[in-house]
Amino acid sequence: MPRYNHQKIEKKWQAVWEKKRIYRALDSSKKKKYYAMVEFPYPSGDGLHVGHVRSYTAMDIVARKRRMEGYNTLYPIGWDAFGLPTENYAIKTKIHPRIVTKRNTDIFRRQLKSLGFSFDWDREINTTDPAYYKWTQWIFLKLFEAGLAYKAKTTINWCPKDKIGLANEEVVGGACERCGTQVEKREKEQWMLRITAYAEKLLSGLETVDYIPEAKTQQEHWIGKSEGAELRFEIRDMKSEMVRQAHHENFVEIFTTRADTLFGATYVVLAPEHEFIKNYESRITNYEEVKKYIAEAKKKTDIERTSESKEKTGVELKGIKAINPANKKEIPVWISDYVLAGYGTGAIMAVPAHDDRDFAFAKKFNLPIIPVIEGEMSIGDSCYTGEGRLINSGKFNGTHSQKAKSEIVKFIGGNITTQYKLRDWVFSRQRYWGEPIPLVYCEHCAKEQKFKSLGEKINPGWIPVLENHLPVELPNVKKYLPTDTGESPLATIKSWVNVRCPRCKGEAQRETDVMPNWAGSSWYFLRYTDPKNKKAFADAKKLKHWTAVDWYNGGMEHTVLHLLYSRFWNQFLFDQKLVPTREPYKKRTSHGLIMGEGGIKMSKSKGNVVNPDSVVKEFGADALRLYEMFLGPFNQPVAWDPRGIVGMERFLERVWKFCHATYNTQQGTKKPSEHTERLLHQTIKKVSEDIEHLRMNTAVSSLMILLNEMEKNREQCTGATVKKFLLVLSPFAPHITEELWQLLGEKSAKWRSVHLESWPKYDKRKIIDTTFTLVVQINGKVRDSFEVLQHATQKEIEMLAFSRDHIKQALGNIPVKKVIFVPGRLINMVT
Repeated sequence: MPRYNHQKIEKKWQAVWEKKRIYRALDSSKKKKYYAMVEFPYPSGDGLHVGHVRSYTAMDIVARKRRMEGYNTLYPIGWDAFGLPTENYAIKTKIHPRIVTKRNTDIFRRQLKSLGFSFDWDREINTTDPAYYKWTQWIFLKLFEAGLAYKAKTTINWCPKDKIGLANEEVVGGACERCGTQVEKREKEQWMLRITAYAEKLLSGLETVDYIPEAKTQQEHWIGKSEGAELRFEIRDMKSEMVRQAHHENFVEIFTTRADTLFGATYVVLAPEHEFIKNYESRITNYEEVKKYIAEAKKKTDIERTSESKEKTGVELKGIKAINPANKKEIPVWISDYVLAGYGTGAIMAVPAHDDRDFAFAKKFNLPIIPVIEGEMSIGDSCYTGEGRLINSGKFNGTHSQKAKSEIVKFIGGNITTQYKLRDWVFSRQRYWGEPIPLVYCEHCAKEQKFKSLGEKINPGWIPVLENHLPVELPNVKKYLPTDTGESPLATIKSWVNVRCPRCKGEAQRETDVMPNWAGSSWYFLRYTDPKNKKAFADAKKLKHWTAVDWYNGGMEHTVLHLLYSRFWNQFLFDQKLVPTREPYKKRTSHGLIMGEGGIKMSKSKGNVVNPDSVVKEFGADALRLYEMFLGPFNQPVAWDPRGIVGMERFLERVWKFCHATYNTQQGTKKPSEHTERLLHQTIKKVSEDIEHLRMNTAVSSLMILLNEMEKNREQCTGATVKKFLLVLSPFAPHITEELWQLLGEKSAKWRSVHLESWPKYDKRKIIDTTFTLVVQINGKVRDSFEVLQHATQKEIEMLAFSRDHIKQALGNIPVKKVIFVPGRLINMVT
């Protein structure tokens, strides 16, 4: 028997698969299509890490199973190479981003191929390829034409380290998502995308897709739909005169979801940025104090300002009062940073008896607290936030909250309305490594005001680059570091900036900001369907054939970034009749991180990063794939343990030896063991179901148990049984199963891969067996229970018990000192 040489076997079959293009997806096929996708990587480091392997292996298993089930399967890959990750890596290594991108994509490609992933490499894409970003620019111009792209001076999140403006979604805990630096607030003109115009469609679209609950909930919260009312509070000065200023209103408009509590509003709070404050500074007698507070508020992020744990701060606007429109009482006006200018109207009515934040503010500044809803509360230390019957509310006393809301709005002449927490997308970046924005500014055209689109009307003087002049290519420069002025490095290249206007042929200047790293990934799933098309971003027939993506796996960290943005772009393109489906992805799942030993996050500084290259060299790609699937529940973070990979290598060596022994003894004609046959069909059923639910760890456990059984009943194990075992194992360990299939498989003149064989079906009659319910305890406390075959050994039962999701989560990293097994009843793990 030859020795199991994983290096030789894996290189051999990778070359064969690539030469024969067995994973190529066909644009025209009688087979039913299936489109599986993973998030394409940023080629911004020295190579892949084992976290990539976990996600890509799981979807590779799904894609391989689909091919074997008879689907025309598309499983593509590419490179998300523009943007901050690559540029920061280039700055760190002092190598130009173009060179870095080429070098790193070569490394990543080699690594992916060495792991045996069944990607269709004919469809490889790269967001930095001008042939690709021509269409990124083209889609942007469509958004511009539709009035969904506009330039505005806005308060942005500014990262002082990366010298870049950040979208709200890129700020985590008050810090830059990429580098962790505390974010500042700055005023700057930026290109914005009007994603808010799609707020309701993005929300309702979630009802039509199969996303994991956490992803749906995150997007729902980020969009933040609130149904309420807009109410007007008149503003008067201390002489009880209505405040009037030329060209300005004499009222503040507030948005509330609790109009039923209006009689309990004892003060009004404005966001520090609210335009009323500047417009009426002459009436505010303590304006210098107010101005100082506003300056301090600008230094804080929205997350810091709205944190529940943050102590409330504020300043009263002395010299003016608001009038409660329900009872006509004068109430003070304050500013506080817990109110955001970008949400609602930037002003709230404060009802401290029935709102936690208002209550905390009122207690600190000794403001009146008037209960207007019956409920259990103590003014001393809490407030009642529920609904109920009204009190202290004039003619509405005794009315229930639900009815009172609409009646009070009608009574004071307010408007029922809907607001969203979602803000428009800050789209431009003052960096070098990104897609140039294909617009030029022409002063002559700004004066002429002959608009050809809504975008030109909204943005006077901004003219789109002609379609036949796309792409606007990123110039090759030596100096690409961000500037201290806040301008893009492109602004310094006068020969590139100064151009002729596409409309009037007069002098014009290019836009020097670039697109964010989210631009190219907002539509890449469409380009995979037709990656070499020069006349369109994709052919309509191919889009209809392949989209929507059937199953998309990616990180939870992208739920309110890439996932939301790509849904927006796809929905816009659908409304423009350019794509066939409103939603881009039918199904979305996410994977947990792979942590270092002991559950510590992997990082270069800690020296605990595991490079897949070294693992593949020592143990093989198949062992690594199996190990990462066996680690634990797919959606949970798991700790890397080098001992586990050794166990998988041993498992594969046993598979190798067993299959060779079967071949050498010609056991294909013997009658199979009834027990082994039953376990085989049970395994086919379980592995099939586990793959569909990403229960990869229990699928691998089942395959191990089946091998144990076949080894014990070697004399009664037929060649047919072994072949079915190899078929079920093949998506997990593609190289060794291909080698052994050629040894044991059907002999014919035409070579056929195990990965193009049919997925085995189980016989329902053969899976019936006497079972019992095994109770699993930890330290005597019941933690789980499941059905176990009567004849299962203690070792097999322990393996199954330890692989259960509930047990893994309950144990965590706590070692088990002793296992007590009561046959036919229970297993107790003692820690």
